[in-house]
Amino acid sequence: MPKFSWHTCPVPEGLPVRQVYGFLFVPDGRVLLRVDGSKHTLPGGRPEPGEVEYRDILRRESMEEVTVDIDEPHYLGYQCVDDGIAPYAQVRMAAVISLVHPPAPDPDSGRTYRRLLVHPGKVGDLLAWGETGYLQATAAAEAAVAVFHLPSDGLPETGDL
Repeated sequence: MPKFSWHTCPVPEGLPVRQVYGFLFVPDGRVLLRVDGSKHTLPGGRPEPGEVEYRDILRRESMEEVTVDIDEPHYLGYQCVDDGIAPYAQVRMAAVISLVHPPAPDPDSGRTYRRLLVHPGKVGDLLAWGETGYLQATAAAEAAVAVFHLPSDGLPETGDL
């Protein structure tokens, strides 16, 4: 069973980054989650050959999976995954959505994902990633207020984008 740990420092040199995911906020302070069946997750995915900048990976994946443009992302940290073979990092970032496009199929899967907006306080529950998920969601909610100056009070609970 893999072990997960959350770190707010830069990814150590030599630890491969296999995924980049983003907590994407709308201006009212809610977070966009990608919905696939009954599973909720963050938009994001694997770097493609030649991609090294986390922000570029997140921008591409955000457009492919949930068809949104984002402003400059803010690095939150990384989740270390130790699968007993070779540990790797999953980077987490936060960004504000700047433009919403009509839903379209993901070029990788061919599926059109539902886009759900949720209160930041519900993200940890919906992701169901355990303690590290709650730590990540908290870091994202704090960045939304401190970095992006988004509201934290009086937010609607949920809704489709």
